[in-house]
Amino acid sequence: MAATGRDTPAQSATADREIVLSRAIDAPRELVFEAFTEVRHLSRWWGPEGFTTTTRAFEFRVDGEWVFVMHGPDGTDYQEWISWTEIAPPERITLLHGESRGDPNAFESVLTFTPDGAATRIEMRTVFPTKELRDEAAEKYHAIEGGRQTLSSLAAYVTGIVRKGAEG
Repeated sequence: MAATGRDTPAQSATADREIVLSRAIDAPRELVFEAFTEVRHLSRWWGPEGFTTTTRAFEFRVDGEWVFVMHGPDGTDYQEWISWTEIAPPERITLLHGESRGDPNAFESVLTFTPDGAATRIEMRTVFPTKELRDEAAEKYHAIEGGRQTLSSLAAYVTGIVRKGAEG
């Protein structure tokens, strides 16, 4: 008799193409969401440790684009492009991320912002076009560790804003 899957936990049809990262951040959801929506914030925390970001264009709206360069600590520049496909403040942002518009290897990320007491739990669920592209991102570009570092930078940035507000 064929297995129906009823006895095993449901697995997403895209699980072998996904990277899912989650982190609790000690800041209100609206502030964590805002840190993703304004270039003045993004340029202060975006990217893994040692990276900086130069924005070329930024328009936060559905079908708007963020065109930017990430500068690696070794001097390598990475051309980046993001287009927002769904914005539901302050709960969710869905985006397409590649090297440029029309990139056949662009991947989709869904960011959810959930209240967790006085904190916010952010989840980044990224789905790649193929398992091979997911594996390449994880192995060659260290996407999982880089994503963790990026969320750590976000947490440090927004909790710094909260502390300054408490002092003021």
